[in-house]
Amino acid sequence: MAIEHTRRATLGMVAAGAAAAALPGAAFALSPAEAQKLIDAAVADINRVIASGRSESAMYREFEKIFVRYADVPTIARYSLGAAARGATSGQLKAYTGAYTGYISRKYGKRFREFIGGRLEVNGARAVKNFVEVQATAHLRGEAPFAVVFLVSDRSGKNKFFNMFVEGVNMLQTERAEIGAMLDRRGGDIDALTRDLQRAG
Repeated sequence: MAIEHTRRATLGMVAAGAAAAALPGAAFALSPAEAQKLIDAAVADINRVIASGRSESAMYREFEKIFVRYADVPTIARYSLGAAARGATSGQLKAYTGAYTGYISRKYGKRFREFIGGRLEVNGARAVKNFVEVQATAHLRGEAPFAVVFLVSDRSGKNKFFNMFVEGVNMLQTERAEIGAMLDRRGGDIDALTRDLQRAG
């Protein structure tokens, strides 16, 4: 299993490099220290929500705020649409991005809710081509620690993470495959996909 996670992570980093190269903005200037500062703050907010004892719905609202604050949401949303994004109008992309933000916040909020009683801990950061990889460890009750990795760039004009790996699973690749399948089932209708993401639990 560890070998498979390492293989997935390596392949994912290759894909992430391609995704980061496609990000808009100026030349890479982000330092590992700046990237780690961003993720330190994000992890502190995640740990605060995990330990808050709030209801599930309240936690999801907080995770959405965290996602908007620290993630490059427009880039992640557009990447998830794949080639379909090129044919979408600006209005469709705006509506989809809003719906997708709530959808992915609830989806990963459910994952982070599994951390209740545990914590995330940032370990360090290193520059990788045109982005910075920030490594963290998830410590859960009754489970072996596992890696959570954030990829950070400043190419959107702000320091934001644009991808995340949880136990070696690549968020960008996973979302692109799943959203692509959802879009196919709707005959490529982005408006229908947007409406369904708004209702998704």
